[in-house]
Amino acid sequence: MGNANLLQGTLDLLILHALQRGALHGYAIAQTIHLLSDEVLKVEEGSLYPALYRLELDGAISSTWGLSENNRKAKYYEITRKGKEALAGQEESWNRLSSAVQKVLAR
Repeated sequence: MGNANLLQGTLDLLILHALQRGALHGYAIAQTIHLLSDEVLKVEEGSLYPALYRLELDGAISSTWGLSENNRKAKYYEITRKGKEALAGQEESWNRLSSAVQKVLAR
C-alpha cells in the first residue's frame, strides 16, 4: 500500500503526535510519520504544508527558523500547550472511532 489517503483531521493528529518527540522541520515530520507507520503512510508536501500552516494559525504549533542537518535554512515546528491538549482529545476520538470500525468489521 503506497500512498494512503489521509482524512483531514487524521493528518493533524499525526503531525501533532510526531511533534511530541521534539521540534522538527517539515520533511522530518513527513519522514517520522512514514517510518512510524511502517512505511505505509506517505504525507505529500501538498497536504503537509497547508496542515502545518493551519495548525500554526490555530495555535497548536509554533515555528522558528533554523538550520537543517545539511545546513539548509528550515522552519522548525514545535507543539504548544494548546496543541498537546488538542492532541489528547483527538487521540481519544480516534481510538473510539477506530474501535467502533473494528467492531463492525469483526461481525
